Amino acid sequence: MSNELDQPTDNHDDNYNKLNVTDVVKYEGISNLRALQRVLYRTAKLDKTRRFHAVYDKLTRNDVMWTAWVNVAKNNGSPGVDGVSIDLITESQGGINAFLDELKREVKSNTYRPLPLRRVNIPKPNKINELRPLGIPALRDRVLMSAAKLVLEPIFEADFKPESYGFRPKRNTHQALDEIRINANLGAHFVLDADIKSCFDEIDHDALMALIEKRISDKSMLKLLRSWLKAGILEGNQYSKSETGTPQGSPISPLLANIALSALDEALIKAKTTTGKLIRYADDFIVLCPTRQRAENALKVAQYAIAKLGLRIHPTKTKIINLKEGKEGFDFLGFHNHMVRSKRLKGRFYLSRWPSDKAMASIKAKVKQMTNRRYVGMALEIIIYRLNPVLKGWHAYFKHGNSSKKFQVINSYVHQRLALLASDKHGLSGRNWAHRFNYNWILRLGIFRLTSFIAT
Repeated sequence: MSNELDQPTDNHDDNYNKLNVTDVVKYEGISNLRALQRVLYRTAKLDKTRRFHAVYDKLTRNDVMWTAWVNVAKNNGSPGVDGVSIDLITESQGGINAFLDELKREVKSNTYRPLPLRRVNIPKPNKINELRPLGIPALRDRVLMSAAKLVLEPIFEADFKPESYGFRPKRNTHQALDEIRINANLGAHFVLDADIKSCFDEIDHDALMALIEKRISDKSMLKLLRSWLKAGILEGNQYSKSETGTPQGSPISPLLANIALSALDEALIKAKTTTGKLIRYADDFIVLCPTRQRAENALKVAQYAIAKLGLRIHPTKTKIINLKEGKEGFDFLGFHNHMVRSKRLKGRFYLSRWPSDKAMASIKAKVKQMTNRRYVGMALEIIIYRLNPVLKGWHAYFKHGNSSKKFQVINSYVHQRLALLASDKHGLSGRNWAHRFNYNWILRLGIFRLTSFIAT
């Protein structure tokens, strides 16, 4: 390696605690961290068999620790089992410096031990009355996990395939969706729409560690990673061991899942001539194939590959879709994908996408909650001030599609909800809200209106 990997000196001063967390990273020297990551990436890229034996000591570098703190602080997540929060650290005597210094001391002396995850149940996206269990690590564990991700991610990024889009630098959902559109329009009309059952809960620890050890030989780092996998769960006063799975809700869990599922990528890419084009986003993946037989073959390859990881394909949620001439469609990453007839070229079809039914139900539920009649005493300006960011965020994601009709539905629904709330505020009865509070009225309120944007 080069001198870029040398650890910077510990020269903290009192000014750190007076700085905004973003400024802290600039103050500490984010360029040093980027230099480290570039060296790790290039070294791994140049030598596919290289195993890194000196990465644990990089965790306690000032630039790594401070960036890890910033990444955790930005999320402002809930406390773990010890009850320690972001605010508690920043307001305590010694502040962030003292917290990080103590964590570094434990890491350097090999006395660091993770705490169990705090189990909470959160609503599943777009699903009513369904909960998903989440394990929340303690703040100190989240910071060190984030530091480990900063150091390890460049090494494994050198091996990850372009077919993987989830939780990776400079890759996103819309790139994956565009790749689907291109391949479908080129004739890949049979889609293996696969669902991995309880992926993050059931990944085999030994299988995952074996994949990590292909690149990492640092025993201290390997011991640290295994300790996170085995930390266990605390739900109320009940402790349970972690026999399988990755620590969901932790900064490093997506990276660990991508490392595990890289074995799936390798298998399907290797078999591409007898299967099709893989598109994977975390544990969601599809394979676009020119024939049903190749889609069925892709299913067999996927089942065999993930079985080695202790995983299985969900039997009822996995299906093969026939896109030809708009016969069927499928949902992926919030969009419904469907072949539609071209208005310009006779007999031609192209893949179009728009917000799925689940996505529509989700935004409607949020609008309904934010315009509930219990807010009748609140000024409409305040309700709109709260509602606009939600509408803008949803629009920013779904404008990259053929969503104009769905946007009109949401605009009408928002209009209806605000008009009904205004009727209640003024003590008006009846359902003829559209005449009382018309289009000009809704425009004057300043509510955000969703407009179409057709991806090309």
